[in-house]
Amino acid sequence: MKSMDINLNDLLRRYRAHPFEDYRVEIPHTGVVTFKVSEGQQVHGPEGQWLHRPGTLLCLLDRERNVKHITAPCSGEVAQIRSDLDGLFVEAGLEVLSIRYRLGKEQIIDRILTEVLHLLPAPQRARYFFAPEIASKLEKRPQGEVTLQQGDEALVMSLMKRDTPVYYDAVPGVIFKVYFRPGGIVEQGAPLLGVCPPEKLQYVQKIIQRIKTEWEE
Repeated sequence: MKSMDINLNDLLRRYRAHPFEDYRVEIPHTGVVTFKVSEGQQVHGPEGQWLHRPGTLLCLLDRERNVKHITAPCSGEVAQIRSDLDGLFVEAGLEVLSIRYRLGKEQIIDRILTEVLHLLPAPQRARYFFAPEIASKLEKRPQGEVTLQQGDEALVMSLMKRDTPVYYDAVPGVIFKVYFRPGGIVEQGAPLLGVCPPEKLQYVQKIIQRIKTEWEE
């Protein structure tokens, strides 16, 4: 378990000095890329009640006359763009541009919590679900009351039609933060759960309250 004795003032100063983060846009398939935005341009992410209206068109990907539209996943400014690739064939997974966006209050809280909570990372790129017993407890109890002990089956990893239990192997604590959507694909190494020792809950809640009070959107 990482130390809870962080310097919150230093963290807040760091985020105030640079309250931005870059979202890397990668090409999902091979094909010929054609850019539709330029560096420094403002773009918007999905809109509408159900996010049914796609974001700004970033580029087109031509796969043997099958054209795929790559749209902005978030709002912000195009920070970097590989204009040298315009009109060329590119491989899947290549980063072609990045979008710089301003962090909101909840995003700042999430990032500071990663400094103080014990994070359970995804062992592999797969779909994840709560173990049945944990899922049942989470439905009945509020946040901060479902405890994990060493050796508990916390999650189920679903990969290639095979389910594998994921066991918790750190110090006992309560599930304070859930970072995944059950059934959704999670990349390897991405956090699944944030766990906090019960005696540190009050401290963590004070951190959150201070950020909500002091951080300006």
